[in-house]
Amino acid sequence: MPTRTITHDEVTLWSEGLGDPADAPMLLIAGGNLSARSWPDEFVERLVAAGHFVIRYDHRDTGRSSRCDFELHPYGFDELAADALAVLDGWQVRAAHVVGMSLGHTIGQLLALDAPERLLTLTVMLGGALDVDFDADLEAALKGEPSVSGLPVPTQRFLDMMTLLQQPAETDEGRLERRVEKWRLLNGKGVPFDADEFRRRELLAAGHAGTFDEPIVHHMIPQPPVSRGAELSRVTTPVLAVQAMCDPAAPPPHARHLADRIPCARVVEIENMGHALPLAVHEPLAAAICAHTRAATV
Repeated sequence: MPTRTITHDEVTLWSEGLGDPADAPMLLIAGGNLSARSWPDEFVERLVAAGHFVIRYDHRDTGRSSRCDFELHPYGFDELAADALAVLDGWQVRAAHVVGMSLGHTIGQLLALDAPERLLTLTVMLGGALDVDFDADLEAALKGEPSVSGLPVPTQRFLDMMTLLQQPAETDEGRLERRVEKWRLLNGKGVPFDADEFRRRELLAAGHAGTFDEPIVHHMIPQPPVSRGAELSRVTTPVLAVQAMCDPAAPPPHARHLADRIPCARVVEIENMGHALPLAVHEPLAAAICAHTRAATV
């Protein structure tokens, strides 16, 4: 598949295009500290088969994109949103259907506010609305205190995942198994976890990046100010908010909360889905996304 390395803001961004460039463009924005490979090939193939030219890319500090010294050159969500637009520019795409998960969920909202002309539609999943102080809710969860936002806080599985990432791993095999265990926790209890499936994916991701070490830089990025949540009422992009019903990071009704703040936004619930993309959820998730993009172009 064709790849392009895009230079922007003194960083280089690795990207890949899949499908027919004449088809409707779709930009996939990955989660925090994840590369383009976090979008499984089997899932991307469903989007391509539905008539999309799919572009996925490595965030800065992941995969084959530039590594930065965050202490010397800190960045935030505004820079990450600008990276997404630079990728569209690099592929000469004026506007695209945008799909964001987790960190990409936040980036997608910022794009809908600050660059609506570049979005044909927006689909977001596995995250919270801009008016939700996720860091404060996470701190409340760690202390066993009530939610600051009034919405469900991350579950114990998510807290266990955070603890896991702080544990040392001395060998590549140990790092690989830690990566697989991370996904077991994030996958939740709704879908049986296939360790071999995720081990294969993590081997591909590590091979792509050239290391079994996982990036951690994005954990240091401050969340956008919650005051931006009030701006969601002026979003005109057709928005689909996907609620993964077993998401340990953003449990129900986080998607409904976001949709209630955006005029005409829709919610789709994916039963048994956690904070991961196992094969078992590909069909219903891809079908929901592609029904959304088709409806906006009729």
